Amino acid sequence: MLSAIAGITVLAWAYMAYEARAMYETGTCQCAGMKMSGPDTNASSPATLFPLFLMWAEMMVAMMLPTAAPMILAFTALQRQHSPETQPYGRTAFFTAGYLLVWTGFSVVAAVTQWALNAWDLLSPMMESANRIFAGCLLLVAGLFQFVRLKTSCLARCRSRQNYLATGWRNSGWGSLAMGWDHGLQCTGCCWMLMALLFVGGVMNLWWIAFLSTFVLIEKVVPRVGYVTRFSGILLAAWGTWTLLS
Repeated sequence: MLSAIAGITVLAWAYMAYEARAMYETGTCQCAGMKMSGPDTNASSPATLFPLFLMWAEMMVAMMLPTAAPMILAFTALQRQHSPETQPYGRTAFFTAGYLLVWTGFSVVAAVTQWALNAWDLLSPMMESANRIFAGCLLLVAGLFQFVRLKTSCLARCRSRQNYLATGWRNSGWGSLAMGWDHGLQCTGCCWMLMALLFVGGVMNLWWIAFLSTFVLIEKVVPRVGYVTRFSGILLAAWGTWTLLS
């Protein structure tokens, strides 16, 4: 199962790197054969919505599937205990699909948001913030969100893998899908504001994407995560304040 997760992640990252390289070399971002941004493209055209959605869906697979690996592996191990006579991979696939369905829905919202930001000239052709006030507000809100109870509650459920799976266990394929969906909702609840920071550092900035994905994984696995979330919240808030005042 770990090799399958790694394989899908590598493919998603490889295609995302291909798109990012093409964008930085030509100044035009394309997905599904359609231009989404560039000096000769109307990025706020409704025709860009579908390729934007595809780009975000692919990016969410690359970013969030690795962070869900500890929960997916825990689910596989528990499935073996419940049904030792059967292979667990089918229901693990349902669980993973449920998780990714939530992030697919998030991709719809993110694509519409980016389309609106393009229409308001808040993003550059390279898909990063073109307005310091907008960037500063996003950073400040993201910093404050690190202290919000919703963040703390959702992150706690994401981290307590064995207890979360044991209390919500459903012994069927559709039940596994529902469990994955619920885990996806918890994950989105604690990470959505961090994903919004892609509009600050660049939606196709691979280093920024990798940093955010790594940070989400760190929040899910390190002990004493409260120190991590509070410290990162202070840094983000300070960064946002400095951006607004500078």
